[in-house]
Amino acid sequence: MKILITGGGTGGHIYPALAFVNYMKQIDPDTEFMYVGTQIGLESKIVPKYNIPFETIRIQGFRRSLSPQNIKTVYLFLNSIGKAKKIIKEFQPDVVIGTGGYVSGSVVYAAKQLNIPTIIHEQNSIPGMTNKFLSKYATKVAICFPDVAEYFPKDKVVLTGNPRAQEVVMIEKTDVLKEYGLDPNKKTVVIFGGSRGALKINQAFIEAFSLFEKREYQILYASGERYYKELQETLKLSEKKLTNISIQPYIDKMAEVLAAADLMVGRAGATSIAEFTALGLPAILVPSPYVTNDHQTKNAQSLVKSGAVEMIADKELTGSNLATTIDEILLNESRHQSMAKASKKEGIPDAGERLYKVVKEIT
Repeated sequence: MKILITGGGTGGHIYPALAFVNYMKQIDPDTEFMYVGTQIGLESKIVPKYNIPFETIRIQGFRRSLSPQNIKTVYLFLNSIGKAKKIIKEFQPDVVIGTGGYVSGSVVYAAKQLNIPTIIHEQNSIPGMTNKFLSKYATKVAICFPDVAEYFPKDKVVLTGNPRAQEVVMIEKTDVLKEYGLDPNKKTVVIFGGSRGALKINQAFIEAFSLFEKREYQILYASGERYYKELQETLKLSEKKLTNISIQPYIDKMAEVLAAADLMVGRAGATSIAEFTALGLPAILVPSPYVTNDHQTKNAQSLVKSGAVEMIADKELTGSNLATTIDEILLNESRHQSMAKASKKEGIPDAGERLYKVVKEIT
């Protein structure tokens, strides 16, 4: 089988695609892949590391306000369809899967014109503009949140979940916390604001630092590279010997760390949600207010309803309510177990397998 995958711009579009590639390589090593992205997108840095053939097209997004740049966007879109058709004809895939981002618009649309079966994968509870457009042309629409089904043609929608979940759930609990100077046998909270960090979470952590020093549980905090030096200086870490707090600029073994943790605090991105629900991990979510259509808040709200998470709005987050909310979950065993059970119920640990079934169905 030959599968062409396209998607880019953010890790939320790229990592689900790569997780599905990894799953397919396990169950059918003879599957051939092609990944189509852009030269300036994050995918151009990430995908080549996975030894997947990588092609690029040039495209840009529409401005939401009236702008002369939108004329150039239309030109690039039309031109990119021709380039996408050329790539598709050379590779001759059995199916094309788009995971979001402007690049997938051109490639999936081109595949439709060439009568090749297509799937679009929507990770969030509110669809992006590209996937809304493509849903009219795609053969199937794979979703991760049941609520998002209302935005797409009913006869095309399939609940598959995010393939990243199946990749994470296979990870066994290890002593990885030792690598960060922590005790693997102690209750652990992992706090992070994404790969670059989050200002509001960073500020709240600084406020709560003196409270965390006195707790029985331990904290692993990833500040993001841009806040790490400032954090060290503000908290005067060079003068302290921390016993139950580990501060890192970045956690490079996040899936392994989450498998060893008892509670997660972070943003409400689709990939993070797929990971911690697959593991049955309770969470405190602080949705980013800077994303399109405030989709992270909608992502979080669906899990609040189920009892799997607590949500604190970014503008309302303080060190005090962060520490209090962590205490209320981690120091109350019955509540912690109840949230863990709800989180597990929301997870889709066989997401890769489900998406593969959709591929088999349409090819």
